[in-house]
Order: sequence, then C-alpha cells, then structure tokens
Amino acid sequence: MGNLVEIGLRMRLYILRCFLCWVMLVTVPVSLLGQTAPGQTGAAILHTQGGVWVNGYEARDSSAVFPGDLLETKPGSSANLSLDGSTVLIQPESVAKLQTNLLELDHGSVFVGTSKSFKVRVTCLTVVPVLNEWTQYEVNNLNGNVQVAARKNDVNVEREMNHRKPSPETEGSQGSVVHETEQKSFDESQICGAAAPPVGAGTSLSTKWIVAGAAGAGLIVCVLLCRGGGKSPLSSSTP
Repeated sequence: MGNLVEIGLRMRLYILRCFLCWVMLVTVPVSLLGQTAPGQTGAAILHTQGGVWVNGYEARDSSAVFPGDLLETKPGSSANLSLDGSTVLIQPESVAKLQTNLLELDHGSVFVGTSKSFKVRVTCLTVVPVLNEWTQYEVNNLNGNVQVAARKNDVNVEREMNHRKPSPETEGSQGSVVHETEQKSFDESQICGAAAPPVGAGTSLSTKWIVAGAAGAGLIVCVLLCRGGGKSPLSSSTP
C-alpha cells in the first residue's frame, strides 16, 4: 500500500514537471520576439501600420526592437520609435539600424524629438543635440547629400576623427553647429570618403534562428525536467 502511494506521488511530480517545461517552451520565444515592454538599455517600441520590416521580416504594431535591429520602411509606409525620453519618425523608403541612444541611417529621412540627446549617425557624421533639453531635428540622407535641419534648439554635426584623414578642403569641417531654424548640407563622399555598399535587410541575422535557439534551449530543459535527473518516475527505489 505504501509503495502505491509513493508511486502516485512520483507520477504527480512527473506530470507537474512536464507541464512546467512546456510552459517555458511556449513563453521563452514569445519574450524574445519582443512582445513584452523593452527592459534593456536602448530598446524601443515600434509603431507601424504595415509596410515596415525588422531584420527582413514584416513587423507588427507595438512590437519591441533592440540595439542591432535593422529597420526598413517601404514606399508609402513610415514607422515611429518610442524610446526613453525620445521619439523617432522614420520616413518612407528609409533603412536604419537601432543602436544604444543612436540610430544609424543608411539612407532615407528621420525626424527626432529627444530630451536624452538621442543621436543620428550617417557614415562618419553624427548629429548630436547641443543641450540635454527637448530638441527636435531632421536628418536626410539622399544620394550622398546629408541634410540636417534643427527645428527646436541647436545640434552639432560631428565627424569621426579616425574615419578618414581630412583633406585640405575638409580640414575645417570636423564639426559644425546647426542653429535652431537653420538647415545645412554635407557632401558625404567628400567628408567621409567612398560610400559603403548599401545595407539590406536580408543581410541581418534572421529572427527565426533566435526563435530556434530559444526553442532548443527550452526543449533541453523539458527533457531534463521530465526525466527527473535520469530516474524513472515509476521506480519504487529510494531516490
């Protein structure tokens, strides 16, 4: 009689372990796909009505994106990024990569509103708010011509010193201030050198491999839990 009670308890524990492991297997990939609010540094919420791709896959509205994610807007579609203290409007036909407190704009146009000095980088040029106050500015990167417009407060346009040795023509263009209501243009090829090959969403890490990795890890946990460390749940031996 005692052995039957023990076997019944072991069976219940076995069923509970398997139930918990399948819950983990289902919920882990969902969290990695950005269905929860961003909790890590540099994460953002993406708002879109369609026609926006993240790492080569069409994005859903109100999904999370993280540093390293590649964003692409199709013709007629735009996207809004909501970050801590900043908002970024990505205009149609733009390609950009999100980084920590920074957006790398490959081509297209963005409008930034920030109180946390959120920056935009185009090759070797980085647009940086002058004040740690609410600042609004636009950056356009079209056909090698970078245009920066300051809508509210001033912004600096800084050139990376180690990107390319300045020529005599660009010796004095290592930094420039765009004052509020002003707009300035910069020749990307002259300041930064030859343009790099265009960034394509298809070259990014596919999210399906992230999900597969998470599911594989969950499956391993399931096996370990259900096996109960290698002992049969129906064994009548002393654990």
